[in-house]
Amino acid sequence: MKKVFISAMLIAAATVSTMSYAANECNGKYIVGPIETIHVKDLNMDFKARIDTGANTTSINAYDLHVIDGNNNPTDTKKSWQENLGKMISFKTANAQGQEQTHSSKIIKISKIRNAQGVERRYAVVMDLVWNGKNHAIPVNLRDRKKLEYKLLIGRNWLNGRYLVDVSKHDDND
Repeated sequence: MKKVFISAMLIAAATVSTMSYAANECNGKYIVGPIETIHVKDLNMDFKARIDTGANTTSINAYDLHVIDGNNNPTDTKKSWQENLGKMISFKTANAQGQEQTHSSKIIKISKIRNAQGVERRYAVVMDLVWNGKNHAIPVNLRDRKKLEYKLLIGRNWLNGRYLVDVSKHDDND
C-alpha cells in the first residue's frame, strides 16, 4: 500500500512540475498572456502587443497622420475633430522590427482619452487583428507609440467576451 501511495505522489508531483500555465481555453474563452504576437491583417504585419485590461480601446503606433480632404489641424474643440468623422485618414506605422508601412482607412470615431500625460483626442479606424488564427475587426486608436516598447496595445474592446488574461503565460515568440 505504501508503494502505491508513493508512486501516486511521484506521478502527481511530476504532473504539477510540467504545468507552466492555465489551459488554452476556459469556459469558451481563449487565454492570452500579458504579451502576445498579433497580426494586423490590414497591414500584413506582426506586432508584439501589450495586453492592457486597463485600456478601453486598442491603440496602434501611428504617425504622419493626414486627413484626406479634411481638417489636418483640428483645435481642441470636439466640433473641429468631428468635422473629420467619416473621412479617410492616411498614416504611417512601424512595428518593433522596423517594418514600416503607410495605410489609409476611414475615421469611424474620435475618442477623448485620459492618460498619465493628460487628456487627448485620437482618431479611430477599424482594423482586423489576428491571434492564433482567430480574427476580430475592431476600432483601433491612432497614436504615436514610436518611443514606447510596444507598438500595439490591446484593450478591452478586443478582449471583451472572447479572452481571459493569464499573467503567468508567456508569448511563444519570446
